[in-house]
Amino acid sequence: MSKDKKTNDPSVGEEIQVAIGKTEAFIEKYQKQLIYAVLGIVIVVSGVILYNKFYQGPREVEAQNQLSKSQNYFMQDSFKLALNGDGIDSRGFKRVIEDYGSTKSANLANVYAGICCFKLGDYNQAISYLEEFDGNDDVNITPTVIGLIGDAYVELRETDKALTYFTKAYEMDNKMLSPVFLKKAGLVYESKGEYDKAIELYTQIKDKYVQSNEARDIEKYIERAKASK
Repeated sequence: MSKDKKTNDPSVGEEIQVAIGKTEAFIEKYQKQLIYAVLGIVIVVSGVILYNKFYQGPREVEAQNQLSKSQNYFMQDSFKLALNGDGIDSRGFKRVIEDYGSTKSANLANVYAGICCFKLGDYNQAISYLEEFDGNDDVNITPTVIGLIGDAYVELRETDKALTYFTKAYEMDNKMLSPVFLKKAGLVYESKGEYDKAIELYTQIKDKYVQSNEARDIEKYIERAKASK
C-alpha cells in the first residue's frame, strides 16, 4: 500500500519532472562536449585495433622474418653477418632493432646482437644491447642475459660491476643457472683475494644445488680457496 501511495503522490511526480528537466538541460547545454567525448573514446579504441591489425601486426611479421634470416648466420657462428646483415637478403640484428624497435622480435634481437658483439670482442657494445632487452623477469632468459653482462664486465676487467650482475643473476634462484653464476662470482672473488666470500658462494652450490653440474667438483674449489687464505 505504501508503495502505491508513493507512486500516486503528486510531489513525487513533480520531483521526477524536475529531475528530467535538469537532465535535459544538462544534455542540451553540454551536448557537443558529450558527443566529442564519446567520439574520442571510439576513435582511441578503433585506433588501437587498427594499429595492431594493419600496422603493428605486419611489422611483427616482417621483423620475425628478418630475425630468422639473422639467426641462420648466428647458428653458423657468422657473427658479423648476423649482426650487420649480408647486404642482400638479411638486414642483421642491428637493423631489426633499428627498423622494428617496438616489436617482440626487435626486443629479442637485442640479446642476439649483444652475444654477437661479445663474441666479436666489443664488450661495451654488447652491454649496451643486452641492457636494452626486456625479459619481464623471465626466470630463464633474464638471468642468462644479466649473467652475460657480468661476463662482459669481467672481460673489461671491471670486476666490481661484474659481481653486481652475477649476484643479480644467481639471486633469481634458477636451479640450473644460479649455480653457474654463483661459481663465476666465486671465481671473481678469488681473483680479488676475497677467499672467504668465494668459499661462501661455493658452499651455497654444495648445499643448495646438489644436483647441479657445478656441485660435482665444487669441493676442490672450496679447498683451493681455503688453502689460498
